[in-house]
Amino acid sequence: MDGIAEFIQLARILVVDDEEPNLRLIRRILENDGYENVRTISDGSAVARMVVEFQPDLILLDLHMPPPDGFALLRALGPRITGPDKTHVLVLTGDSSAESRRAALSLGASDFLAKPFDGAEALLRIRNLLETRLLYRALKNQNAMLETRVSERTNELQRSQIEILERLARAAEIRDDETGRHTQRVGDMAAALAAALGLEPSTVDLIRRAAPLHDIGKIGIPDSVLLKPGMLTEEEAALMRTHTIIGSRILSGGRSDLMVMAERIAMSHHECWDGAGYPHRISGEDIPIEARIVAVVDCVDALTHNRPYRTAWGIEATLDELRRSAGSHFDANVVDALIDAGVHRNIVVSPPRPWPAVQADMQRFVESTGY
Repeated sequence: MDGIAEFIQLARILVVDDEEPNLRLIRRILENDGYENVRTISDGSAVARMVVEFQPDLILLDLHMPPPDGFALLRALGPRITGPDKTHVLVLTGDSSAESRRAALSLGASDFLAKPFDGAEALLRIRNLLETRLLYRALKNQNAMLETRVSERTNELQRSQIEILERLARAAEIRDDETGRHTQRVGDMAAALAAALGLEPSTVDLIRRAAPLHDIGKIGIPDSVLLKPGMLTEEEAALMRTHTIIGSRILSGGRSDLMVMAERIAMSHHECWDGAGYPHRISGEDIPIEARIVAVVDCVDALTHNRPYRTAWGIEATLDELRRSAGSHFDANVVDALIDAGVHRNIVVSPPRPWPAVQADMQRFVESTGY
């Protein structure tokens, strides 16, 4: 049995007429033609409940009945019998006046069959209405399937793009991060800090994905500068600072929210709250919040992990540096949120060095990099 024939045979048909002989006649015609789900009802006041329970694919409706008559039932059925996914109504009536036809059609009726009707004609009209409903459902399901496939393909492309960007970010960082996990840690900490600041979940997720791209511009920095074990010269420090411009150019022109945010972070994560940062010396809340967040967590992660130019600091020394720089280098609210929420607690750091050596290292680091 093909799909159309099976649907028609199993279609739910509700017959509404106040005369029992008419109901018996219509049921016999339908069942003799193979319809298996036929219900009849003579009480108009119970039709609405029956429709909700039975969910008919087609309603055969007599117009002239004791209240509520067919016109009142059409009005009561309302949205169910109008619109693309409507339940079709075939009106069975002895009133063939143009006025009655216009009134019924305006209320949502799909077709008419005059009483007394020919059984063969009735079956043809019923089949046509059921086929129309089936074709609409098939089209609706096909559209839904296409939308699902488009969505899946779009998500797949997004995942591929994100994976490419993540790998590019790791390629940039692997040169000066012995673990190769700096970008992932920054992404996770930035998301945790964004959540602690009360940002929307969608924004938190974007920050988690965009933050790892903050140093992507380092792929344009020579190894002689990026991996230099000692202090940078003034010229080398200036060259190092260009990684913000390089990164923003790599990420520029993106249309997605992720790429737009990643570009802002790459450009502005070294701007300072007091305007003394780079590359554009913007200050305060003119610095995007995501860049202010990444500035703090990037500093935390950088200081607590070994780099070619220094060994890792302990967590307390790092937090002291954050407190010292809050309100000047960093947004104080962001620093407070990181400390209060304990975002730093999961960081695994190398054993702390003696405090005097750390202090000297701090000073050299700030002077040489302008962090």
